[in-house]
Parts: sequence; structure tokens; C-alpha cells
Amino acid sequence: MYSLIIKLAYKNAFLRLSRTLLVIIMIAVSMGMMLSIQGLYDGMTLSMIEKTKRSDSGEISVYAKGYRLSKSILDNIKDSKAIEERLKSDKRVNAVALRLKADGLCATARKSSFATAIGVDLNAEEKFGKFSEFLKSGELKLGKHGALVGSELAKKMKLKIGSKVIFSAQDSHGEINAMALKVQGVIQTNNITLDASTVFVDVKTLRNFLGVSENEITQIAIRTDSLTLQETLQKEYAALEVKSFLELYPMMQQMQDVMIIFNSITFFIVMIVVFIGIMGVMYVSILDRIREFGVMKSVGMSYSLIRAQIILEALFVGLIGYAIGATFGFLALYYLKIYGLDMSAFADGLESFGYSSVMYATIKTSYFSSTFLAIMSSSILSVALPLRKIKTMNSIEATKVNI
Repeated sequence: MYSLIIKLAYKNAFLRLSRTLLVIIMIAVSMGMMLSIQGLYDGMTLSMIEKTKRSDSGEISVYAKGYRLSKSILDNIKDSKAIEERLKSDKRVNAVALRLKADGLCATARKSSFATAIGVDLNAEEKFGKFSEFLKSGELKLGKHGALVGSELAKKMKLKIGSKVIFSAQDSHGEINAMALKVQGVIQTNNITLDASTVFVDVKTLRNFLGVSENEITQIAIRTDSLTLQETLQKEYAALEVKSFLELYPMMQQMQDVMIIFNSITFFIVMIVVFIGIMGVMYVSILDRIREFGVMKSVGMSYSLIRAQIILEALFVGLIGYAIGATFGFLALYYLKIYGLDMSAFADGLESFGYSSVMYATIKTSYFSSTFLAIMSSSILSVALPLRKIKTMNSIEATKVNI
């Protein structure tokens, strides 16, 4: 009996082929577009998070107590070399970068701006976060008087490759000191803070400028996949601040929460589209076949079997729409993951908010599983009203209806 019900459901689902195909196309297009948009938004957020980790904090950053509030060069980590060696010996640590930071003033003959000089070791930064990928123009080299300037700072001060700038700051003795630098390259990390105010210099040059020892540093950034490393370091270095990425960048967590809300709203919209589309087709289909259902009830077919047939009809429509939409959505996501969406026409606006001008999508199985559940649920719910019509109809009166 059930095999017969399945055959009847499949044939009746496509009884009015043009009408059914219209609903299938509607489901497929709305689902495919939803998957593409969702993948792009998640890809943008994940890309921003990953670039911020690579260029600045890593998964974990270590600071001296009070440094993040005071930004004083005196509030530094005194035994950085010992900590670095300890971290490198830990198998949970993928990479370590030691940085020295100093707030000051960057000036040319015509313009000036508040800036932060960050002393880095380019070899260590390359291992830490593939620093060379952030180079927008020029050469990735520092030397004794070389500097790499954030893209927004370079734009604001109209700096070009070869431009001379003067960086002034208070050294460890409280004296105002200045050094001349030559711009070797422009760096674009898509980290708003770094791009807008950072001058990267060689860490040895900055140490000499500030008058600090080789063992003093202001930040130790760590790349790791471990979820327990932060807790271990907090216990081991109780005199220091050990912060996770999300503690340093709470806005990123808010962005992820916004993405979850956006995806939930999108799913709700798709469910409404599927619900209305399938309900309309099924209701009209049942009205066209009301005599058929009256005869089926008159000859003794139970309401439960009729209900199963109608639910199967809706599921067939929803399932085919899902299959086409999932295929279209996967192909679109795959293309966007490999080639990206070029938004160079809006590059200035996007980069000012920390987004790349080329947006790449991400692909997650959760996109397809959650969408499948949403469409199947909508398909089943959409037949509630048509089923009520059949349940309450008078079988004898229904058989008298002329078609």
C-alpha cells in the first residue's frame, strides 16, 4: 500500500508540471542566492579575523601588567627572551612574534599625524603570519633607517616609496627623541588600527631609539590551535596579562553574533518563501482533485494514508527544489572561494572598514544541512491548511463535484 502511495504522490506532484516547476525554480533560486550571500558574509568576517591574528594578536598575546592601559614603554616584559624560548619548546605553539611598540608623532615637511612605531623582526613575522602578503607596494625590507607604513597612514600623509619621515617619541629615560626614516613599502593588513597609524621598523633600530635592552619587549604574540594554552600561560605567568584574540578584539565576537542573526533571518525568509510557494501549489492541486479524494475516502481509504500522500507530494517538490538549489549554491560558493568577488570599485570604502576589495566565500556543511531541515520543515507545514480541507470535507458531497 505504501509503495502505491509513494507512486501516486510522485505522479500527482507533477500533475501540473508548469506550476510545480515554477515553485521548484523559486525554491532553488532563493536557496542558491541565500547560500552565496551567507558564504560571502562569513568569508569576509573570517578573512578579517584571520588577517588580524596574522598581523597583530595571534590567538594569544602576552603583555606586561598595565601596558594596554598606559601604553608606556616602561611597562614592558623584562624577560622576553626566556619566555620566547619556553614558548618555542611547547608543542602547542605554532609560531611566536616579539614586538616593541611606541606611540609618537610621524611628520613630513608638510603633514604630521599621531602614529605607533612597531619594532619587528621580518623573518619572525613571515613565519608568524606571512607578513609579505600584506605588502601593497614597494619592497619588504627595513634595514637601519627603513620603514614600512600602513596604507591609510600613507594615504593621509601622502607618503610614497622613498619618502622621508621623522618619527618622534618619548624614550625610556623620559626624553623626546626623533629618528629619520625612509619609506620602503606600504603595508595593508585590513586591520583598521594598524593601517591607519602604524610605522613598522626594525626591532633593533627601535630598541636603540627608545633606549631599552635586548630583553625588553611590549608584546609577545602567539599562534596556536590549542584551547588550553592560554589557561596554562595565565597560571605560569601570573605577573603578566595573557589575553585571547576575542578579549583583545570583542568587536569580532559581535560581528560573528551579527552574522548568526543575519543567517537566522535569511533562513526564516527562505522558509516563508518555500511555505507560501508549496502551500499555494498544494492547495490549488487539492481543490482540483477534491472529487478524487472524496472517492478515495468513500471506498475506505483512511485519512492517514491520504495525509501521507499529500505530505509526500510536498516533500518531493521541496526535495527537488533543495537539490537544484544546493547544486547551484555549491557551484557559486566554490567559484567565490577560488576567484572571489572583485569589489575594487568600492575599495576605498571597504578598506576603511577593514574589508578586502576582493571578497572570498567560505563553504560549510552547516549551510546545506540547516537549509535542508528548513525546506523540509516548510514543506511539511505548508500542507496543514490543505489537509484540514480534506479532513473536514463531506465525502459524499465531494464525489458529486464536477471537474
